[in-house]
Amino acid sequence: MSLEIVSRSRSFGGTQFVYRHASSSTGTPMRFSAFVPPAAEQAKVPVVWFLSGLTCTEENFTVKAGAQRTAAELGLLVIAPDTSPRGEGVPGDPAGAYDFGLGAGFYLDATVAPFSRHYRMRSYIESELPALIVDVLPADLSRQGIMGHSMGGHGAITIALRNPGRFASVSAFAPIASPMRCPWGLKALTGYLGADRARWRAYDSCALIEEGARLPRLFVDQGMADNFLQKQLHPEFLEEACKAAGIPLTLRRQEGYDHSYFFIATFMADHLRYHAKALGLTGAA
Repeated sequence: MSLEIVSRSRSFGGTQFVYRHASSSTGTPMRFSAFVPPAAEQAKVPVVWFLSGLTCTEENFTVKAGAQRTAAELGLLVIAPDTSPRGEGVPGDPAGAYDFGLGAGFYLDATVAPFSRHYRMRSYIESELPALIVDVLPADLSRQGIMGHSMGGHGAITIALRNPGRFASVSAFAPIASPMRCPWGLKALTGYLGADRARWRAYDSCALIEEGARLPRLFVDQGMADNFLQKQLHPEFLEEACKAAGIPLTLRRQEGYDHSYFFIATFMADHLRYHAKALGLTGAA
């Protein structure tokens, strides 16, 4: 599979790329961004994945999160994929809503037609994209971390729980803690997977933890002025699940912060340093 470079920009001594390729998982063209730090000129470097939230593409994180300066300093290769398949023939929400279909892939493999043909973001993130980048980018896949925002926070945590030992570090900004218990998740899980709730559990962090999946630790920031906090996010569900399972959870409740990239950018350096420390990089706090 060949990668096409869409754009390439020098940034803090490293290079910010955007790539496009034909995906075998989704059957569509897919895009992702990759920041390659200066340290990659000498050797392969650890990888941190960032999964974005509803309505986003790879661009939101790349241009708004302000990750490049700290990633360059620490020597982290940061990859941000798109959130769903796109293109001609890819179905969206029939009513045109933002929380299902295009931009709302929920990092799962759909089983209900017509979404089952293209909406295979679990396979894309867990299998196809890592295998693709290892031949093109100076990525040391023996050292990986993963993080995400909102829907992407749900994606990051569930992917890590389903793949024990793959990620040395996991973090999230305002994650959807339990999609089985919020309107966004109920709509997505029903639409993509059908009415059998047993199928949903593979895509719910709290359900996975209840069934025995574990993480070495988890770091979460949640803005307390977030409009979605009470109805959609429910960090207390994640807190309860981690406590019952003995998973060390650092949950920082940030007063005055909302759901936006201003919130993400404020604490991005903390998250990257958390990942760098777990990945064994010198100079990480």
